[in-house]
Amino acid sequence: MISVVIPAKDERGNIGPLIKEICHALQGLTEFEILVVDDGSEDDTFTEVMDTAALMQCHAKAIRHERSTGQSTAILTGVLHANGQYIVTLDADGQNDPADIPAMLAKLEQIHAEHFCIAGFRKHRNDTPWKRFQSRLANKVRDALLQDGVPDTGCGLKLFPRATFLRLPYFDHMHRYIPALVRRMGGEVYIAEVNHRDRQVGVSKYTAWNRVWVGIVDIIGMLWLGRRAKIAIISRCETHRQN
Repeated sequence: MISVVIPAKDERGNIGPLIKEICHALQGLTEFEILVVDDGSEDDTFTEVMDTAALMQCHAKAIRHERSTGQSTAILTGVLHANGQYIVTLDADGQNDPADIPAMLAKLEQIHAEHFCIAGFRKHRNDTPWKRFQSRLANKVRDALLQDGVPDTGCGLKLFPRATFLRLPYFDHMHRYIPALVRRMGGEVYIAEVNHRDRQVGVSKYTAWNRVWVGIVDIIGMLWLGRRAKIAIISRCETHRQN
């Protein structure tokens, strides 16, 4: 079973059409459920989810945070409520294309690792030149420091086992570093080229300013996690030699 987890904040007008697209993409292909985590929205996002689920007659439900806790926490809430063996995440703004999910699911037949992540790669981004430049620069810096081999960690479309996610360390903004965290635990990371579309309603919650400073803090934290993991491995080796 597949659980599609969507963190959403003030996405009225986007979330309804997105749910319809997911239902069309997955109905008849696999057993699935859709969990939209309404992260403290001040519009009718929650109501739109319930109305669309009833209209489409698919297994979709909304979980509401009374106040906004951030995208990573919203994803965690969705995963904790999920029934599927595998989790698919995507953004609620409609820029990720649900039609890409079947191809990602097809990759499961070729994967034998217990822990893994299939990360979407928006090779042809439908953004402004300035935003594409920011993204390319941020991805190059991140990959140089973390060496996660992922060209587009900001893509919300990812697939991974539920059990894998629940073993990852949780911190704010950790959703952007799922591939690096999976590699850190010895798992495998696969890249899938995916479509990227214009946002139809509303505006992005992120700006260049908050992306830069949050990214710096997060990368420092990831480097610390990596150093901690190496120390733990060395410690275990030393203990083994002594025994």
